[in-house]
Amino acid sequence: MSIGTDDEPTTLAAAVADFCRKEVGTVADRDRLTDGGFEVHSPLIARKMADLGWLGIAIPTEFGGSGGGLVDLCCFLDAANHGLAPIGAYPTSAIVGSWYLRFGTPEQKATILGGIAAGRVESLALSEPGSGSDVAGARCRADRLDDGFVLNGQKSWCSNAHLADHLLVLARTDDTGDRHAGLTLFQVPADAPGVEIRPIRSLAGAELNEVFLTDCHVPRTAVVGLVGQGWLQVMSGLTFERLVISAAMLGLARRAFDDVLQFVKEREQFGQPVGTFQAVRHRCADLATELECCRLLVYDAARSADRDRSKLSPQRAAMVKLKVTETARRTTLEAMQLMGAAGVSSEFGLERAARMALLSTIYGGTSEIQRELIGKGLGL
Repeated sequence: MSIGTDDEPTTLAAAVADFCRKEVGTVADRDRLTDGGFEVHSPLIARKMADLGWLGIAIPTEFGGSGGGLVDLCCFLDAANHGLAPIGAYPTSAIVGSWYLRFGTPEQKATILGGIAAGRVESLALSEPGSGSDVAGARCRADRLDDGFVLNGQKSWCSNAHLADHLLVLARTDDTGDRHAGLTLFQVPADAPGVEIRPIRSLAGAELNEVFLTDCHVPRTAVVGLVGQGWLQVMSGLTFERLVISAAMLGLARRAFDDVLQFVKEREQFGQPVGTFQAVRHRCADLATELECCRLLVYDAARSADRDRSKLSPQRAAMVKLKVTETARRTTLEAMQLMGAAGVSSEFGLERAARMALLSTIYGGTSEIQRELIGKGLGL
C-alpha cells in the first residue's frame, strides 16, 4: 500500500524505505542488530538515521532538529515501521521531547531535544504499580530540600529506560487533598545515584522496565515546567503521544498487510493461489479498506495540528489511537491466520508485529480509556 496522497511527504517515505531495505532488509540483519529480536531498539541504526536528520525531524533547528511538523514526523514513523527499522525507543523519545519542547527551560531543551536529534534515548516514568491509566494516583514522592528535591518511589512499565540518558519522572510534591494537584515532572539522569532500573520480561522483549528511586537527589533545575502543575502538563501532552503511537502502528499494520498480500498471491493450495479463494480475497479487501481509513485519520489529524495545534483535541486523538491500534491488532492477527503455520514463524516477522500491535492497544492509554474519552467528548 502506498504511504498516501501527494499531500504527504512521499519523498521522505521513499528515502526511509530505501534505507530500511539496505540496512535492515533481512531477518538476519534485524536479528544481528537486536540480539535476535529481543531488543526493540538498535543504537547503531538510530545513529545512522539521526545523521540523516530524521530523528530530529519535528525538533526546531535551534535545538539540532530539522524544524518539520507533525505530518513529517508521522510520515517518518509510518515509513520506518513499515520498513521494520529497529528504532523502538524513538517514539517514546519523541513523546518525551514534546513535553520538554512545551515546558522545558532553554538548557533542558538543548540537552534533551539535541540528544534525541542525535539518536540518544529518553524514557518516560509516569506509571506505577497502583496507577497506570489513573495517572493522578501517582504515589512517588519528591520532598523539598534546600538545594532541590529527593525522590522516593517506584515506577513501572518504563519503555527503554535501560537505554535512556534521562527519565522524565512524575512525582508528588504536595498533598493538597486534590489528587490532580501537587504533581511535578522532573528530569532525572538514568545513572543518577538512587536510581535502579530492573527489566520486566514481556511480549515486548527487553522494552519494559521498573524504576526504583531511593533517596534520589535532584537540583531545583531538574523541575520540568512548574512545581505542582505536572497533571496539567501530562494531560496536555497525551494528544501528541497518541498520534505518535498511531503513526508507528499504521506503518506496522501496513507492513503486515503487504507481507500477507504477497504471501497469498504466491502460496498455492489445491492448484491455485490461496488469494484467489473468495474467503481470503474478501478478508484482504476488508483489511485494505480499514488501513486506508487509518491512513486518512492519521494524516488528516497531523495536517490539522500543523495548522493549529488546538485542532488536535483529546477526543480526536483518542479516535485516531483507538481506530489505528485496534486495526493494527486485527491486521496482524488476520495476517497470521491467513499465512497459517508460516505466520507464527519468526522468519516472516508477523509474530513480532502481532506482539507489538497487541501492546499498542494498552500503552498510551488503553482502548477502553480512548472510548471513555470519545464518549465524554460526545457529552455522554
